[in-house]
Amino acid sequence: MKQRDIFIAFFRSSMLGYGGGPTTIPLVQKEVVERFKWMDNEEFGDILAIGNTLPGPINTKMAGYIGYRIGGIPGTINAILATILPTIILMIVLLTTLTAFKDLAWVQGMTRGVLPVVGVMLVVLTKDFLQSSVKGLRWATVALHVIMALFLIEFLHVHPAIIIASLLLFAFFKPVKKDTTIKKKGRSA
Repeated sequence: MKQRDIFIAFFRSSMLGYGGGPTTIPLVQKEVVERFKWMDNEEFGDILAIGNTLPGPINTKMAGYIGYRIGGIPGTINAILATILPTIILMIVLLTTLTAFKDLAWVQGMTRGVLPVVGVMLVVLTKDFLQSSVKGLRWATVALHVIMALFLIEFLHVHPAIIIASLLLFAFFKPVKKDTTIKKKGRSA
């Protein structure tokens, strides 16, 4: 039953994820966090952050890890196959068909019509991640991270993986503040 659910979750998100990795992230999140409740948004965000620092397609990396976490090695194989099978099948079918019709107005319109939907999906996912970030950090810290990341990515052209890896390293090596308050125990007579 669990292996079937893993296959369905990743097959569905891959089948409906028009445009590649970034468009499948909200779909995977919906399956993994909301539908099957295998993890919460914070855990999913951690997987996404680490996956973005590694080379290769994000959806396959996430499928491999989540599949392993839920169903072990068979889960990994199952999730990766469910992720790549739709792409292989659709590439063969659609490319042979669409190359013959690519210049038709309705095909071009269909492609342009999907882009706003993908944009909305990414905005909703961003909103969820911001809400999750604010729970762990203060608004000022989240705003500072957003502004710094935007500046580094847009103006200095720093690759997002470098920013994510730097933040992960900072969080890993950041000294933990010790609680200096001493709790006094009441004495009994």
